[in-house]
Amino acid sequence: MKEFLKVLRRFALPYKSYMIGAIFANLLSAVLNVFSFMSIMPMLNMLFGMDTTAYAYQEWQLDGIKDIAINNIYYYTTVLIGRFGHQTTLLLIGVFLAVTTFLKTSCYFLASAVMVPLRTGIVRDIRILVYDKVLHLPLAFVSEERRGDIIARMSGDVMEVETSITASLEMLIRHPILIIFYFATLVFVSWQLTLFVLLTIPALGWGMGALGRKLKAQSLTAQNKWSETMAQLDEMLGGLRIVKAFIAEDKMLARFRRVSNEYRNASNRVAVRQASAHPVSEFLGTCLIVLVLWFGGTLIFSDHSPIDAPTFIFYMVILYSLIDPLKNLSRASYAVPKGLASMERIDKILNAKNPIQEPVEPVPLSGLHENIEFHNVHFTYSNSPQEVIRGVDLMVPRGKTIALVGQSGSGKSTLVDLLPRYHDVTEGSICIDGVDIRNFRIHDLRSLIGNVNQEAILFNDTFFNNIAFGVPDATMEQVIEAAKIANAHEFILQSEHGYDTYVGDRGCRLSGGQRQRISIARAILKNPPILILDEATSALDTESERLVQEALERLMRSRTTIAIAHRLSTIKNADRICVLHEGRIVESGTHEELLALGGYYKHLNDMQQL
Repeated sequence: MKEFLKVLRRFALPYKSYMIGAIFANLLSAVLNVFSFMSIMPMLNMLFGMDTTAYAYQEWQLDGIKDIAINNIYYYTTVLIGRFGHQTTLLLIGVFLAVTTFLKTSCYFLASAVMVPLRTGIVRDIRILVYDKVLHLPLAFVSEERRGDIIARMSGDVMEVETSITASLEMLIRHPILIIFYFATLVFVSWQLTLFVLLTIPALGWGMGALGRKLKAQSLTAQNKWSETMAQLDEMLGGLRIVKAFIAEDKMLARFRRVSNEYRNASNRVAVRQASAHPVSEFLGTCLIVLVLWFGGTLIFSDHSPIDAPTFIFYMVILYSLIDPLKNLSRASYAVPKGLASMERIDKILNAKNPIQEPVEPVPLSGLHENIEFHNVHFTYSNSPQEVIRGVDLMVPRGKTIALVGQSGSGKSTLVDLLPRYHDVTEGSICIDGVDIRNFRIHDLRSLIGNVNQEAILFNDTFFNNIAFGVPDATMEQVIEAAKIANAHEFILQSEHGYDTYVGDRGCRLSGGQRQRISIARAILKNPPILILDEATSALDTESERLVQEALERLMRSRTTIAIAHRLSTIKNADRICVLHEGRIVESGTHEELLALGGYYKHLNDMQQL
């Protein structure tokens, strides 16, 4: 219960007005329900001749209010019978019951309707919080977690929170109110019977608790299996081309079948345990009724019975009404652990610490005026003990092009990822105009930097929106100009709807060269003073490379550029080339100077010429 209340404090407080409305409607419903039963029983007793006592009206007062209330109800019943007769009075009683039932059910509906915005609002807030958290977490978190698992937490786990916790919240508001009112009525009618009920009910609670103790652990296992299923699906969709190329459909199907069976078995255990809640509660409730019937009958048959038969019937009606909210409350408490297990998985994302922190007192950053300096930079990934960058010192003067080359895994991409603070250095510093980049606002820092990566990442949107992605107020004229500079204008016009044509998921309707030129146009429109090119032409054919290289050369003019390249022909005109090997800069100079050294760069150059 403590965990449940903690979840409510976190997410339900903005909707407290809805909770107050639901409490008020449930209170009114409970009052009407008790009053309708309480007023009908004496009416029926007199109507059918079970009570022939003559009653006189008594003034209302707090002392002895129970006896006064019963007496006056009997009095008004005798007045109705005397004035309208038995048949009409019976009809009036039926109308009274119908009206009170209508009011009661209206309040019940109102309480349920008021809770709908609360339920949907909590789920929406959780989903947005998770999305926002993933957006702002460093790239390392997303790379360490499987995308399918993150998707499962935002879909299946959030939905489980809705069906388990927020759905149970309605029960946890309504049924305690009903239980309090019904229990107060039972005490009002007969404290002796109620004391016996209190001694019996703990067995009911213990029986339901014994069933639900392992549910949270079982639900957590089932949700983990669901995440694994989604991860398998995501991997298959992402690598479908390779699966088909290597004729591995049967292998992938076998993996998915195994995971699906494990999820099914885990879900079966949860469902069976949950399905047992209703029959067990029904059985225990019936046992309670039988015991109370026995004890109440014993009281009635005694010489000095504290309760008569009609009152006992009314007591049993209220007791039976009490059992239903008790059973529903036990089912709600049984469902909540499932939602708490999902909330635990969601909290793994929400409580993940972001090491990329904003400075307390940020230094203003208006642009790059002098240089970028990497000073004794070291970097190690959190899940790896081995250093990726080892003591790199590098000066990038304003307006110059610095190229990084080296074998795969030498740390080139990691080094440039440190500049926009996708990761933070573990030792050393990176400075812009002599100021550590950790002293700038992240927004200000990244607004200075444009990226063109090896894999052109496009969104399932139009050409216009992809090019204007980082410039919200871009005009069509500016987008067209950027596309022309990037050699993209012609093929965009040849598409079905021009700049309003959708490019497909991740730009799947375009060739590699076309995707790359759209990516370059996006960087051109942003017009950043610092440009990072991460193997922007390595995956292109000769013709596409020529068009993209022309666009890159236009983009690089008058900009400070850090370019990563495998093809040395694309960076031989760089102002300075740095050769990385196992996280260190082992050679540095111009193309001709490095060839003259006859070292690692010359070896790379000779291999590519061969």
